[in-house]
Amino acid sequence: MTPIVFVHGFLGGSRQWQGQVEAMAGHKIITLDLPGFGENAQLEALGSISDFAEWALNELKTCSIEKFHLVGHSMGGMVVQEMIARAPERIDHLVLYGTGSVGVLPGRFETIDTTKRRACIDGPQATGRRIAATWFLEREKAEAYEECASIAELSSLQAILTGLDAMHCWSGTELLPVITTKTLVIWGDRDRTYPWSQTEKLWQSIPNANLAVIPESAHATHLEKAELFNKVLSDFLV
Repeated sequence: MTPIVFVHGFLGGSRQWQGQVEAMAGHKIITLDLPGFGENAQLEALGSISDFAEWALNELKTCSIEKFHLVGHSMGGMVVQEMIARAPERIDHLVLYGTGSVGVLPGRFETIDTTKRRACIDGPQATGRRIAATWFLEREKAEAYEECASIAELSSLQAILTGLDAMHCWSGTELLPVITTKTLVIWGDRDRTYPWSQTEKLWQSIPNANLAVIPESAHATHLEKAELFNKVLSDFLV
């Protein structure tokens, strides 16, 4: 049975995937924590999306995970696009969820420069909690908000600023047409971070990509509409 690897987004962590781990019991699940985030918040964040991709591939090889399905969310979706560019033979199925092919993030709830400026003023903990609220339709009132906020506020100011710079400098547009791996693009139709134009670009540029739009959900669709998200994911991967 092919293992399933989950890569979280900016200010995320492995604990956010607990619902998917439980829903896909019986499958080997690997939930990574990128350097500077989640359970690896004590590590220095890496300087580029490419560096994160290399780290993830090496981490999986260290764990003797050679062939796997790959799910990337948000910034993690950028990381997995770089992973498949480097090691397409290792990835069986690819899921690009709530992400895009450019890191400038046109249409984001605020510009990356604004987030950097506010992070320096407000501090990393307040910034983590503020940004986590934008992932949900009901913001701080969402059931899963507090858990996500507690993960987001672990990251240092260095990780926040470095992560934002890594995204801002990245583009994977040229990589899309050469992805031959079976791919599913998932998007919540009320996403405040990645607009439809980003999702459509992935769907139309990757040969034979499939698309799933989850209604009435924002950036954390896997938490807001967990049952539907898990059914879509399982149908594609299993």
